[in-house]
Amino acid sequence: MKKLKLGIPKGSLQESTIKWFGKAGYNIITSERSYYPTIDDKEIETMLIRPQDMAYPYVQKGLMDAGLTGEDWIQERNADVVEVAELIYSKQLSKPARWVLAVKEDSSMHSVKDLEGKVISTELVAVTKAYLEKNGVKATIEFSYGATEIKVPYLADAIVEITETGSSLLAHNLRIVDTVMTTTTKLIANKGSWQDPWKRQKLENLAMLLKGALVAESKVGLKMNVSDKDLKALLSILPSMRAPTISSLQESNWWAVDTVVDEYVARDLIPELKRAGAHDIIEYPLNKVIP
Repeated sequence: MKKLKLGIPKGSLQESTIKWFGKAGYNIITSERSYYPTIDDKEIETMLIRPQDMAYPYVQKGLMDAGLTGEDWIQERNADVVEVAELIYSKQLSKPARWVLAVKEDSSMHSVKDLEGKVISTELVAVTKAYLEKNGVKATIEFSYGATEIKVPYLADAIVEITETGSSLLAHNLRIVDTVMTTTTKLIANKGSWQDPWKRQKLENLAMLLKGALVAESKVGLKMNVSDKDLKALLSILPSMRAPTISSLQESNWWAVDTVVDEYVARDLIPELKRAGAHDIIEYPLNKVIP
């Protein structure tokens, strides 16, 4: 049996990645004592790998057929891989994360130009170096092995650190000066593996289901019944991804209407639908939405 060797990011992205795989239909079970999670697909072998090392060396060199990592680490390692799909989720939220240049709240530095001759601590060394060169700034970049937020101002003048909400930076009394880069999770593949028709189709299927799960996260389904006399008015206020599904009920002059809407819209929309003549309104969650 052919196998697809797939790297699962260990660390901050691990829990959210496993959650999204679950919503896509793949059940992954991890153990604290093993780097080899189990997955309920006999054609896939999984391994936990640090996202920093995923693109290079493991996927680029073909030690793994594919893996999930951030755009940040693809750029940092200058990895030569195939980007199969962009999956917009991070550790906590379903949105991109940012690497930001940050200083102490009371620092006199207010732009990247103020970092001339200063010391910057970061794990993202190559990307930070390119960012400084782009801005014509010469500074010392020191690799950070962790706890980067505490290094300002005694061990460094500034840091470049990843953030989703900014709460950790605020907790350490840090102020964002600029965004160095925005990053999202990517499903990547080894170039040779991508040329294998079986592996390529397996990855395309996986990408489709993961993207469908991510789209579904922010949407809900709505079902309702409406009489013939109220149908036109109801449809005039009813949003949908393309067009609502309408089918006749056994009872004459009544219709069943089914649609998909953004979840945040539903709370205000449902009372409007009720006032427009909708009956038996049902809101239900979605697992996947495949456009």
